[in-house]
Amino acid sequence: MPHKHNADCRHHIPKMVFKVQNWPAYEAGLRRRGSLTLWIEDAALEGWQTTGPNGQARYTDAAIQTSLMLRAAFKLALRQTEGLKTSVLTLMNLTFSAPDHSTVSRRAVTLPVIQSTSVPAGPLHVLIDSTGLQVYGAGQWLEAKHGAKSRRTWRKLHLAVDAASGMIVAQTLTDQDADDPSQVGPLLDQINDPIDQVTADGAYDGAPTYQTIAAHGEDIAVVIPPRSTAVPSGELDPPTQRDGHLARTNELGFWYAYGVRPCGWTD
Repeated sequence: MPHKHNADCRHHIPKMVFKVQNWPAYEAGLRRRGSLTLWIEDAALEGWQTTGPNGQARYTDAAIQTSLMLRAAFKLALRQTEGLKTSVLTLMNLTFSAPDHSTVSRRAVTLPVIQSTSVPAGPLHVLIDSTGLQVYGAGQWLEAKHGAKSRRTWRKLHLAVDAASGMIVAQTLTDQDADDPSQVGPLLDQINDPIDQVTADGAYDGAPTYQTIAAHGEDIAVVIPPRSTAVPSGELDPPTQRDGHLARTNELGFWYAYGVRPCGWTD
């Protein structure tokens, strides 16, 4: 091993030792790891298979999907999956037969694909925010093992979420030096549906953000709390949407001006 001659001087992380004090529960948990419980719904059994004109079994999509599910769960080949299903049906004292491996292979390509949930139709209320993702590598291992200092590496994940359904409608991944307002445009470019309102936190406040949103639709409402140091743009004819927000915020406060108050606030 490298640096073996300095092993006595290196920082050693002791191995955690756990002492089992509830042996009956511990042994029961170990036995449960090897238990196998399969439950087939009655509705699936009722529509398991039908008989063709020549007495040949014809299996429904539910029977084929069950075989594919068992194959994926236990990482079996098609022939082994057929044997597993046959043994389970025999233990359940059922007269049904399991689909053979060739039938499963042929029918698998014809099964309907489960479609992902689509975004509700109509103008969207888009919520925009970002979060940091720490990248772990050799530097973090050296820091934990030897106490060496390493530079942390981060990535920023920018998300646009539909407020009504909670679905992510757009995303971008940048390095740690990218600021939040610069990703508003790339996020909105990924949304093909009409947008009714864009909501974000104070990190996105600024004239460039409002201009980027207006480029995607002049009638899009923007709800972004102004920063404490925000000043009007000085444009009088006509006043910008951000200037209107500043005026209402100075008069009523942001949360009262837009009918939203933080949790825990009372009058």
